[in-house]
Amino acid sequence: MRTVSELIQQELNRYPFLMEALSEGLINVSALARNLQPVISKAAGKEVKEGAIVMAINRLPHGGLHFIQREIQAFARQLTDIRVRSNLLDYTYMNSESLIRAQAVLLSHVGEQPKSFCTYSQGVAETTIVISSGFENLMQELFRGETLIDLSRNLSAVSLMLPEANRSLYGIYYYILKDLAWQGINVVELISTSNEFTILVEDKDLDQTFSTMVNLRKV
Repeated sequence: MRTVSELIQQELNRYPFLMEALSEGLINVSALARNLQPVISKAAGKEVKEGAIVMAINRLPHGGLHFIQREIQAFARQLTDIRVRSNLLDYTYMNSESLIRAQAVLLSHVGEQPKSFCTYSQGVAETTIVISSGFENLMQELFRGETLIDLSRNLSAVSLMLPEANRSLYGIYYYILKDLAWQGINVVELISTSNEFTILVEDKDLDQTFSTMVNLRKV
């Protein structure tokens, strides 16, 4: 049977923002214990006193979390290349055989304009294409027979060129995205390759998103 401390650790691990705030002393532990008491008591199969939960929270080890944060912060300071693209469209279509053929034609046109922006992601049931707004007429022509699920306009992309170490360091995407979440910035799409991470946001959020990405290197 798991101890009260183990049950609390398991519950708090579900909320990374909360764990981080706890490690920085920003959380009222007594209030947190009151909220956790019903959940912990149920998991333990008996009533667990609020005081016992407070003691267990105060004894939680944060060393591992601090070590991970230091690793990620050192990594973030290596981010030297941030690129911005504006005037983007985000199309999502239902997958079909004809959609793949239309994509091939689209890519041939995009290849003739190397400064344009185009990326696509194919899922099990649908495909998303993010592309410069200058291709809107071509998109309407090539994909007119496809099932359009969603179209978003007035978007911008902020791309981070990541050091190769990103593939072996867990938590890096959380570190990047948490500040955007705290600031209430809606992330429309995430686009990732081995060493490149692109965040698609609404134009109105571009300045704040870019500033957030730049500030990552200053922590």
